[in-house]
Amino acid sequence: MSNPKRYDVVIVGAGAGGGVAAQVLTAAGKRVLLLERGRWLTFAETGRDPLRNQRMSLYGHNAGPGADHPRVVEAPNGQTRVVLPWQDGYQANAAAVGGGTPVYGGQAWRFHPKDFKMATTYSVPAGSSLADWPIGYDDLAPYYEAVEHALGVCGDAGAMTHLPPYRRDYPMPPQPLTRPGTIHRRGAAALGWPTLPVPLAINSVPFDGRPACIRCQHCVGFVCPVDAKNGAHNTFITRAIASGRCDLITNAMVERVLMHDGHAVGVSYFDAGDRRRVAEAEVVVLAAGAVETARLLLHSGFTNDNIGRNLQGHVYVGAVGLFEEEVYDGLGPGVTTATTRWSHDNDGIIGGGMLADDFIVLPAIFWKRYLPPGAPRWGLTAKHWMRDHYRRCSEIKGPIQDIPSPNARVTLDPSVKDRWGIPVARLSGATHPESIRTAQFLHAKAVEWLKASGAVEIWGEPPQAPFLSGGQHQAGTCRMGDDPRTSVVDPHCRVHGTDNLYIADGSVHVTNGGFNPFLTIMALAYRTAEGITQRW
Repeated sequence: MSNPKRYDVVIVGAGAGGGVAAQVLTAAGKRVLLLERGRWLTFAETGRDPLRNQRMSLYGHNAGPGADHPRVVEAPNGQTRVVLPWQDGYQANAAAVGGGTPVYGGQAWRFHPKDFKMATTYSVPAGSSLADWPIGYDDLAPYYEAVEHALGVCGDAGAMTHLPPYRRDYPMPPQPLTRPGTIHRRGAAALGWPTLPVPLAINSVPFDGRPACIRCQHCVGFVCPVDAKNGAHNTFITRAIASGRCDLITNAMVERVLMHDGHAVGVSYFDAGDRRRVAEAEVVVLAAGAVETARLLLHSGFTNDNIGRNLQGHVYVGAVGLFEEEVYDGLGPGVTTATTRWSHDNDGIIGGGMLADDFIVLPAIFWKRYLPPGAPRWGLTAKHWMRDHYRRCSEIKGPIQDIPSPNARVTLDPSVKDRWGIPVARLSGATHPESIRTAQFLHAKAVEWLKASGAVEIWGEPPQAPFLSGGQHQAGTCRMGDDPRTSVVDPHCRVHGTDNLYIADGSVHVTNGGFNPFLTIMALAYRTAEGITQRW
């Protein structure tokens, strides 16, 4: 059944990229249909459960997707298993209006200029598909700025000395320092390392009609109880809908992109009642995320062999330190102090990464993930250990620059299907050895920082190969480039071989930086949508 309303643009996915694209397109007068497989989330229904959230999901999670969205994971040794969204290997996705932004931590970093020129800067290591982007930092800088101010980011532009000077400061000042942030700032100063406030998409003061952060302990992994965390759901999407030119359909599972002679004519999808429907449009934009966008293209019959390859994420590394005194103050969002000293220019290392103090670590999460070797796990002695040590611990961690590999990929599983009969995504391949070397390097720097900050005991080990590529912040499966033989979209994020099919999510990233990527996803989506308004 066709939707009786014809649109200028249909967007698949109401996340970070799709939300930005919807606002830019509606502001230009376009009629937009936004299709989202999830639904609106509220704090009342997602709650504060430390065992059921996007950071720790022992009993499911709070932001979708559900059990009807499985995946297949193929380990480097060839063994396969079906995983549900809250199980290890699924890759930390949410499915909701706003994508992952209602429950993310909101670290709003720009990529480093060298992140766009990795092959030129470092050369290409054996077995990798490392390449330069066809665009550079200067091409994205005005869109970074536009997103920072439209979304609402707090920070100190003057402290971003690893980047070219900003044209104007962030719209809000940084969040106040926490006790761990203060201690780690002193430790970095003792080492001669520069530090800076972490830029966050969280209101440090009232902004855009919503209150300032109340500094509660339920931030990353949870919906904000006072709506002070800024995501696509409460900024770009609400503005697009308010324009009167955007229709949002939730619980919509898109099945295929419909093509005719290299021209996208719309999409087919299943609605909340599992009825198959067709939405027609002049332009189609895919913004379903690096895994689901690749899956959708493959299921739609696209044969470019690059689709699904170069799956990247972020390997997170760090260490936990125990201090003589209490260092934990319980003030959210937690992360306040970072160093970018090791993001590039490290001898013998390709790229690097950012290090920072961590978000609030709830007691249950600390017990599950951060206890030192030999610490009791159960019983009264475990409770005593937690009581005596929990507030004396602090973590330093960060994402590394993942080195892409063509063998790390998304394909369609030949046998497992979802409830709509669509083949599920199969994730395979292993993290490149250079990524492991970078992880070991950055781990050593985290240990060094904790020692300088006064930690008397330190634990935690860097990851060891081999393991599946992907992790958090999936990207790269529809990479951008000038040559269809080595890429999926052109520099305008239009799919090669089509005239009106675009992608506006992290799948177009050639490399994924050593920083959280959502701001780059949004900036690229802004640029892509602006280009659509000029061409259509």
